[in-house]
This record gives sequence, structure tokens and C-alpha cells, in this order.
Amino acid sequence: MTQHLKFVIPLTALFMCCAHATGAVNEIDTAPDFDEVEQSYPEVPVESIQQFVQIYGIVKDNYVDNKNDEQLFQQAIQGLVSGLDRYSRYLSPEDYKQLVQYTDGDLASVDFNLSYDNQRQWTIQGLRPEADAYKQGLRNGASVFKIDDQELRKLNREQVNALLYGAIGSTLSVQLGQTSKPISLVRTKKIETDIESQLLHNQVLLLKVRVFQQDTANEIKRLIEENSSPRLKAVLIDLRNNPGGLLSAAVETADLFLNQGIIVTTKSRSEGNQQFQALPSSEFQNLKVGVLINGRSASAAEVFTAAMKEHRRAWVIGEKSYGKGVVQKLFPLSNGAALQMTVSHYYTPTGKMIEGIGIQPDQQYPLQHDMKEETYLEHVAEMIANRR
Repeated sequence: MTQHLKFVIPLTALFMCCAHATGAVNEIDTAPDFDEVEQSYPEVPVESIQQFVQIYGIVKDNYVDNKNDEQLFQQAIQGLVSGLDRYSRYLSPEDYKQLVQYTDGDLASVDFNLSYDNQRQWTIQGLRPEADAYKQGLRNGASVFKIDDQELRKLNREQVNALLYGAIGSTLSVQLGQTSKPISLVRTKKIETDIESQLLHNQVLLLKVRVFQQDTANEIKRLIEENSSPRLKAVLIDLRNNPGGLLSAAVETADLFLNQGIIVTTKSRSEGNQQFQALPSSEFQNLKVGVLINGRSASAAEVFTAAMKEHRRAWVIGEKSYGKGVVQKLFPLSNGAALQMTVSHYYTPTGKMIEGIGIQPDQQYPLQHDMKEETYLEHVAEMIANRR
């Protein structure tokens, strides 16, 4: 029979030579006292603890560089959390302090710009010495080979910006050379994200939504009403490169066009399941709607797209979306650090998981490298306007 013991045994005794103990995961900012911590620990098999101690000793005694106990424990914690999925991570006290200053739903970039030079390379510009990227070794004039495993040399300005942009507090990797080690950076520079609107010549209203924020639904409603006329054929909602934002904003936006049914379901082992339903409404019910997505449309953007597609309320064009369908939560630790961990998954109205799968468009139509943005949007708008 597998033996178990309470994980509250002091780590100094359990790991013998180790000098530091870990704190408990806590859902509030104040650290609990020891009795409360003891009740919250799960049981862990003795064999697993013994194996960890053995590996810890081997690494400490034999690794080429000397690593102290604090460094080894930090690496062990980071490995435990980051190994769960591609979003969960351990935040140092500095990282956590910075993250809690961010506003959910904001769009951000890194603290430098990229310019295309005469050697057909994208180079770093505008980087200041106090910036985090500078402290990690990046410098003005350095060429960038890849961002998030995508080579930049064949990309245009909008495509490069799409790689730089993301939800505030999210990370991206920058690789300077073909053999260079990737550097992880946090998007901290907030970008203004007003919805861009344009009434195209074929009477299709184009709405570029860069991220779902608190007022997104109201702004879309206002723009449609401003452009409403008997000649208006359709609305095209462009969600390309939209990293998500607020789930509530995506639900409210879908509710503008739906009058019944499930918009999204969240399922959680620790927090239970929730369903978000559309409210009865006759507003915009006769308006033709198209949604444009690509491989960087994620999270709340996928929630909106899936609801509109599965309720047959919009025709979805473009490329398969990213496939990020998770809800995350911050668990502050007693030492000022925190865990950013996935606690729920999004499911579409028909019960399909979004995470790792994404949303397939009704019609595949990717933007080709040799096609101008304006031409591409005109083609998509014609497809929407002519669809019966």
C-alpha cells in the first residue's frame, strides 16, 4: 500500500540539508497562521518525497555550477507550476507586484519598437536603460530573428506588431539570432485600444476590436446605431490578433446579437461550473454579421466567435484561432510571490473545449503575404455582404 504523509512536515527535516521552507498557497493576501496552513495541505506519497530528496542531493552535489538552496527551491517551484500548462507560472515578488498593477482587458506591447532596416532585418529601437528588456541584455540596433518562434523577415509591419501586442501582463519570447537563446519579456506598455470603425464602399461596417474591454459592447452598439441606415448590408467584426481581454465584455458583446441560448460555460474542479446565457432581445436581430479571425485570436475573442458561430448568428472567416480557453487565478504566497494558475476551462455553447483546439472558421481565407490589407478586407466584406 502506498504510504502518505502530511506535506506540513518541516522541509528542513524532510530534505535534511535544505535551509528554506515553502509557504502555503493562499487565496487572500494575508498569510495564514501555521495551524490554518496545516489543515490546507494535501497528502503526498512518501515515495515521491524520497525521490525528490534523492534528485535534490544529486543536483546539489554534482551540477557543474554551485547552486544554493534558495536557487534550487525556486527552480523546483517554477518547474512544478510551469509544467501544468502553457499559461500557469510562478511569479516572483517583483513580478507579482508589477502584475497586480495591471488592468484586466488592456492591450499592451513591450518597452521598445521594431524598425525595418536596409539589411531587411527588424531592429530594436527606442529602448531605454531603465527598461526591463534592457536589463535582460537587449540593446538598440540589435536585430530580432524570431518572436514566439515566428521568423520576422517575411512579415509586414502589421504582422510584426501583432506579435508584439498581447494582453497586458502576458509574456512573449524574443530570439535575436538563429542560435541565440530566447529571452522572455512581459508586455507592460499599455496601448490605446479604441474600436476602429469604417463604412466600406459596399455598405459593410468594419469594426476592428483589438481587445475586449469593459465598454466594448456599448461602443459596438453605438457605432452600429451611428451607421444604421436602410443601405447598411452587414457588420464585419475583425478580431484578428485580438488576445482576449474580459470574459464579461465578450459575453455582453455576443448578447447584442443573440436573443437566447448559452454563450459560454466555464468548468472548474475547485470553483464549480458556470453558464452565461443570452438575454431575450430583438435589437440587431436582422443585421447580417461576419467575424474575421486568425491564429492570434484568443481567449475572450474565441468565446465570442464560438457563440456567434454555433448559434448560426455570424459567418466566421479567416484562419483557425489560437486555442486559449482558460480562466486563471492568482494565489498570493506569504513571501510576496504568487502562483498564476489555470482554474477553469471555457466551453462553447455545444460543449466543445476551446483550449488547445481553437475555433475553425466557416470559411478558410488567410491573408496572403502578397495581398494588401485593404484588398483583403474588401474581399472578406464582399463575402459577408453576398452571403444569403
